[in-house]
Amino acid sequence: MSSLGAAVPRPAAMVRLLAGRGAFRAGTQVAAAAPATVWDGPAFGHYAAALGLCAWLLLVADAPEKAALKTLARVSRIGPAVARLTLVMAAAPVLVLLAVLVPVAVTAPLSAATLYLAAGAWSACTGLLMAVSGLHRVRGRPSLDATAFGASGGVVLAVTAATLWIGWPPQAHLLLVLAGTVAVTCAALAALPRDWLRPPPSPAAVGGAGGGGVGGAGGRRRLLRPMVRATWLLGVADLCDTLCFASVYLVLAVSGRTDQSGVLYLALLPAVAVCQLAIYLLRVAQPATSRRLRGPGGRAGRARAVRLLRRAERAGAAVAVVLACAAPLARPRADGGVPVAVLGALVGVVLVLFLTVMYAAYLVENTNNDVLAVTSAGAFAGLVATVLLGVAVVPWLGAAGGVAALALAVPVKAHVMRRMLISRNSE
Repeated sequence: MSSLGAAVPRPAAMVRLLAGRGAFRAGTQVAAAAPATVWDGPAFGHYAAALGLCAWLLLVADAPEKAALKTLARVSRIGPAVARLTLVMAAAPVLVLLAVLVPVAVTAPLSAATLYLAAGAWSACTGLLMAVSGLHRVRGRPSLDATAFGASGGVVLAVTAATLWIGWPPQAHLLLVLAGTVAVTCAALAALPRDWLRPPPSPAAVGGAGGGGVGGAGGRRRLLRPMVRATWLLGVADLCDTLCFASVYLVLAVSGRTDQSGVLYLALLPAVAVCQLAIYLLRVAQPATSRRLRGPGGRAGRARAVRLLRRAERAGAAVAVVLACAAPLARPRADGGVPVAVLGALVGVVLVLFLTVMYAAYLVENTNNDVLAVTSAGAFAGLVATVLLGVAVVPWLGAAGGVAALALAVPVKAHVMRRMLISRNSE
């Protein structure tokens, strides 16, 4: 059985991890912006819309990692079984999307369906790679995480350079990036311990008796239900957060403001990069945090979360007052947009509010399983608020309206979470 660890990686290992993820983030940032120089406006708008609408699929494939990192830090004997279930749940959406994509790409390589399916499959495959890398970290092999994402970033940069040189359409660009990411993910999977990839023979299969232990079918069934529940409750919050962004792109498309999709995508890129870094650092520290917030430590963690959520609510109320006073004075430019300074300020507000509430949710999630519904309910409330606010302001202000909707939805999420935590007041 492979040894498991819950310690935060040493500084040298952290530098390698950040270098690997930094290379990947640099590749995706370049891939997101550089094609605008070779594609026309509509083509880049559809490309940006596809990436924005499909970003949530990364969380579908990566959600099992969250449950695994929390669970593996508190168990030892059932570690391989937890890892196998994590891989099955993370790989399922990737396999489904690839099965649909292949025939569509063969019969209609330049269609919108190919574009969106390729974007979705790449997003899901990246989530699977994150889950696999998380398992490597928890077994004490963080260098494999850095290597995998460094290689994935290299793939993205190489394909982007070829696209700029040759002028490939968005469909070909995404298909090639997907192919390289699949290859890197398969290599990372192959480096996992064998007992994490396939279950050992049951005692009955080798002539023994029983099969209800941890490694047997009965043990796997007993493990499946709590793992699926934890994965759902831990993952649905991240999923709803990502769907908030996707819903803004959807409102832009439905309201005939697709031209603003590229503007929104480029405006959010720096904030998304910061959020991705913060999420990754929290994920690296999650096993240690999970152990620290067990038992009595959980009450202190939830109390701190309540204080952070209250601050986010107050800041959100102040932002709402400012926007309400400024709205009557808003005058979109002739192209339907707003000044870059205004858009940048709104993005900064979203970033600060989002990071505050995200850390509060992180503390709550790593206490006990009884309060997992708090973060998922709060995230769902934030999603509903984003959709309603987006419908109200996006057709009027375009990308700026979308960012404003995101900014005002975060304190709604904070309020729901705080009230639920106070009402439960349980260990």
